Amino acid sequence: TNDDFIRTTEDCHRKAAQALWRKMEANGWIYKDKYGGWYAVRDEAYYQESELVESGGKKLAPTGAEVEWVEEESWFFALDKFQQKLLDFYEAHPDFVIPESRYNEVKSFVKGGLKPLSISRTTFDWGIAVPEKEQGAGSRDTSSPHHVMYVWIDALTNYLTAVGYPDTESEKFRKFWGTKDDPRAVHIVGKDILRFHAVYWPAFLMAADLPCPKQIVAHGWWTIEGQKMSKSLGNVIPPKELVESYGLDATRYFMLRAMPFGNDGDFSRVRAVELVNADLANNIGNLAQRVLKMIAKNCGGKVPEYQGVELRDQDKILLELSRVTRQETPQKVIEDMEKCRFDSIMDGIIEASKNANEYIDREAPWTLAKEGKVELRDAVLYRLADVVCAIAIMLQPFCPSSAAKILVQLGYDAAEAARGIPFEQLKPEYALKPGTPLPEPEGVFPRLEVKKDDA
Repeated sequence: TNDDFIRTTEDCHRKAAQALWRKMEANGWIYKDKYGGWYAVRDEAYYQESELVESGGKKLAPTGAEVEWVEEESWFFALDKFQQKLLDFYEAHPDFVIPESRYNEVKSFVKGGLKPLSISRTTFDWGIAVPEKEQGAGSRDTSSPHHVMYVWIDALTNYLTAVGYPDTESEKFRKFWGTKDDPRAVHIVGKDILRFHAVYWPAFLMAADLPCPKQIVAHGWWTIEGQKMSKSLGNVIPPKELVESYGLDATRYFMLRAMPFGNDGDFSRVRAVELVNADLANNIGNLAQRVLKMIAKNCGGKVPEYQGVELRDQDKILLELSRVTRQETPQKVIEDMEKCRFDSIMDGIIEASKNANEYIDREAPWTLAKEGKVELRDAVLYRLADVVCAIAIMLQPFCPSSAAKILVQLGYDAAEAARGIPFEQLKPEYALKPGTPLPEPEGVFPRLEVKKDDA
């Protein structure tokens, strides 16, 4: 959970935002002028006329928000001067924006030309006041005390406030924000605010001689019947309701599984239930239960012994398909996580589960002992237990509580499993130890039922 509750009305945030403004102004990137443009109150953003669409006699922003023509005196940020600086930065950091489609979108926008950005407002008085400009010892310019900061300078600066800005030498700042040579911050944002984070924000930071974030990750929208979920449209489904209906892990899994990260997805309760049942209950949960119950019944409730039984071709295929024997697996999973390729990891998890369930049916360990092949049965059950373990480790980011329960049933310490098992332990040298006592197995993923109201 969170270790700090952050409010942008706090004095520390006002000081941080004003410090950033002063630094940009001292470096020569802020000046006063007059501005006119199409403004969306809902988005707190100006849009170029070429971006607008006509609907019902109104002009709408790309987000669907209504715009109006606004003219006012304003302080400006010289965003136009950062066009080539940004393009050079993107070129040097090709993973700065992911997924790739959003990276291309950002580059295309910047290549199309940037204009000076209005960064103050005079039509209202809420917000952080534009700081007085220091002109010399004891002398300040107070000619425009009614200007307040453009809300996105205020909002974006909050990332810095949380790590102690303007103190850039603190351990906290260096640990969580980093340096230009070692950036640490990753922003995960909706695609509709990508421009603010991937164009305006790095320009502000460059103007203030600060490190840019390591990465901007832009996710898509959940839609309802093709419409974006929005408070103003009244079609929001509170996540709390989903958690109360389906459980936290099942909700997390569905939200990450139902669409490739970065794309849009249309929400359906029926689809959520069907996907959770198919993947978690019928596939992963069924596999874990089958394997653990057979071990409890046939192997004295301990991780089976397998010494003396050589790997057969079908065993090697199982382990290879389940990503258990490959040395590169931990790095591949870590890379997929860092690039938010969650669908790639989950595809691997489901494929491994299917292969293992098919392997059980094909090898039929319940008949091997009857045929006098006890050692082979135990070896088969060991391979399956190791696959279940690998699946549980890879499943942790998506279903942390459920994955921990499976790992505990495989002999892991409960506290250790709750903290999380590193992906490094997918390597063969961390395989399950034969003879480890196991607790009584129990189901982890209950089947969900479609309610009448969901249909």
